[in-house]
Amino acid sequence: MRLAIKKRASGDGRGAGPPPGREGGTRRAAALRSSPARRPRGTRRPARGHGEGAAAVGQPAAVRLRLHLLRRGPGQRVALPLPVPDVRRSFLVPYVIMLIVEGMPLLYLELAVGQRMRQGSIGAWRTISPYLGGVGLASVVVSFFLSTYYNIINAWAFWYLFHSFQEPLPWAVCPLNDNRTGYDEECEKASSTQYFWYRKTLNISPSIQDSGRVQWEPALCLILAWLVVYLCILRGTETTGKVVYFTALLPYCVLIVYLVRGLTLHGAINGLVYMFTPKLEQLANPKAWINAATQIFFSLGLGFGSLIAFASYNEPSNNCQKHAVIVSLINSSTSIFASIVTFSIYGFKATFNYESCLDKVILLLTNSFDLEDGFLTASNLEQVKGYLASAFPDKYSEVLPQMKNCSLQSELATAVQGTGLSFIVYTEAIKNMEVSQLWSVLYFFMLLMLGIGSMLGNTAAILTPLTDSKVISSHLPKEAISGLVCLVNCVIGLVFTMESGNYWFDIFNDYAATLSLLLIVLVETVAVCYVYGLRRFEGDLKAMTGCTLSWYWKAMWAGVSPLLIVSLFLFYLSDYILTGTLQYQAWDAAQGQLVTKDYPPYALAVIGLLVAASIMCIPLVALGTFVRRCLKRGDTPPVA
Repeated sequence: MRLAIKKRASGDGRGAGPPPGREGGTRRAAALRSSPARRPRGTRRPARGHGEGAAAVGQPAAVRLRLHLLRRGPGQRVALPLPVPDVRRSFLVPYVIMLIVEGMPLLYLELAVGQRMRQGSIGAWRTISPYLGGVGLASVVVSFFLSTYYNIINAWAFWYLFHSFQEPLPWAVCPLNDNRTGYDEECEKASSTQYFWYRKTLNISPSIQDSGRVQWEPALCLILAWLVVYLCILRGTETTGKVVYFTALLPYCVLIVYLVRGLTLHGAINGLVYMFTPKLEQLANPKAWINAATQIFFSLGLGFGSLIAFASYNEPSNNCQKHAVIVSLINSSTSIFASIVTFSIYGFKATFNYESCLDKVILLLTNSFDLEDGFLTASNLEQVKGYLASAFPDKYSEVLPQMKNCSLQSELATAVQGTGLSFIVYTEAIKNMEVSQLWSVLYFFMLLMLGIGSMLGNTAAILTPLTDSKVISSHLPKEAISGLVCLVNCVIGLVFTMESGNYWFDIFNDYAATLSLLLIVLVETVAVCYVYGLRRFEGDLKAMTGCTLSWYWKAMWAGVSPLLIVSLFLFYLSDYILTGTLQYQAWDAAQGQLVTKDYPPYALAVIGLLVAASIMCIPLVALGTFVRRCLKRGDTPPVA
C-alpha cells in the first residue's frame, strides 16, 4: 500500500525545500510522498488564490450580506426570501466576531485539506477515512443542487441586460391595457418594476400547484447562461482560474463606479445613516449572533467542495493559511462595501418615493381646499394639515382616506422578497437616475460576472471528483464530462423557467443546502481533528508549508467552530419545528402583491428529499463501506 501511494504521488513535492528545524526535511518529504493524487503541474498556478477567491467572492458574498441587512433584523434566519429589516450597526459586531471564530478557521481547514490530499472532495475525505467518502459525495450533491437552480439568476440577469438598451426602460412605466384606455390593472395595483419582474420576466402563476408552461424567453437565456459556463470550464477545473481573473476583478470596478454615483444621489445619506445607526440592545439577542455566524458560513461557500477542488491544484508548498486569511477579509470587505453601495442607492430610492408621496399629498390638499400654489410645502405640511383638520373637519375627513401617510423611515423599511432585491429594488432606483440605460447595463453586467464567478466554483466542486475518477475519466475526455454536467443541469433547470418556476426556485434556495452544509462542515471538522488527528494534520501542514499551526487555529478547529455549528444546526431544526406548516409567498395578480400560502404535500415531499438526498450520503456510504469490509474479511481464507 505504501509503495503504491509513493509511486502515484512521486514528483508532487518538487521545489519545496525543508523548513527550518531538525526534522523539517524528513517530515515534509514523508508528507509529500504520501500525497494521494497528482495534479498537472502546469495548471495549478492559474487556479491558486483566484479560484478560491471567486468561489467565495461571488453573488453569495456580495448579495447575501445586503439581503441580510435588508431584512427584518437579527431575528430572522438567513435564507434569501425574507422581508426588510430593522438594520442596525449591531449586526456588524457579531459579523466580525463570527468571521474570526468561524469563517477563517473553517476556510483554512478546507483549503488545507484540498492542498494536502491533492484530490476533489470525494477523494480527499475517502483518503482521510474510507468511511468518510459520503462527506465528499454529499458536497457534490449539494453543489449539483446549487448549480441546477443558481444559473437561473444569470439567465434573469441576461434578460434584464438585453432589455437595458431600450428607451425608456421597459420597467420604468406601466404598459397600456388591452383597450389602450389606461394602464394595465395589475401594474397599477403593484408598480412598474414589480409588474415587469412578476409578469414580464416570470409570468408567474398564482400558486405552485399551477405549473403552467415553460417560458421560452427565460429558457433561451438559461441555455445561454449554461453555454457561457461551459465555455469557461471547457477543459476542466484547471482552466477556470484563468476566467476568474476577469469575473472576480471586473465587478470591483463597477462597484467603485456605482459607489461614486450612489454617494452623489439625492438622499443617499439617508440610506447610509439607516444602515449604520446603532441599536446596541440587539447584541443581547442570541439570534443576532446565530444569523451573523450563518451569514459568514454561507458567504464563504464552506461545505460545497469547491474550495477543496481549487485548493487541490495548489503547489504543496503554497501558504494556504495566508490565502484563507486574505480571502476571508476580501470576502467580508466586499460584502460590506457592496452593502454601502446598495444602501446609498436604496436611500435615493426611499427619498425619491417619500418626496413623491409628499408632492401627491400637497397637490391633493391644494386642489381640495383651493389653496394658493406654492403655499403648501414639505416644511409646513404637518402644520397646515392640523389647521385644516380643526377648521374644516367635515371636508378634511372626506379627503383623509385619499391621503397617504408619508414617512421616510417607512420607505427605508419597505421590503421585497428574495431575489427582488436585485430585480425590483435596484431597477426601481435605476429607472429614476439620469442616463438610466447606462447604469442598468453596468449593474446587470456586474451581476452577471458575479454569477458566472459563483457558477465556476459550483461546477468545479462537481467536475473535480468526476475527473479524478479513473472509471469516468478513462472513458470520457474532460470536454465531454463538462458538457454532460452542464447539459443535465440545464435540462433540470428548465423547471425554473415555468410559470411556477420561481416557487420551485425558492424551495431549492431555502432547503437544498442549509441543513446539509451545516452537517457536512461539522463532519469535516470532526474528521480532521479526531479521525485523521489534529497533531498529524498539524505535522502535515508544517511539512508542506513550513508554518507552525498556532493555538488559534487548533482551538477553533477542535472546539469553538464545531460547537458553533452544532448550535446553528439545533437552531435551524427548532426553527423549522416551531414554524409548523411550511409556507411560501405567492403573487396575487388581482391584489398586485404577495400573499402567504401553505406548501402542498408533494412540495413538502420534495423539500424532504432535497434535505435527505445529501445528508443521507454520509451514513449510507459509511454503512456500505463497513458492510463491504465485513464481507471481504469473511471471504478471506484462514491462514494455516
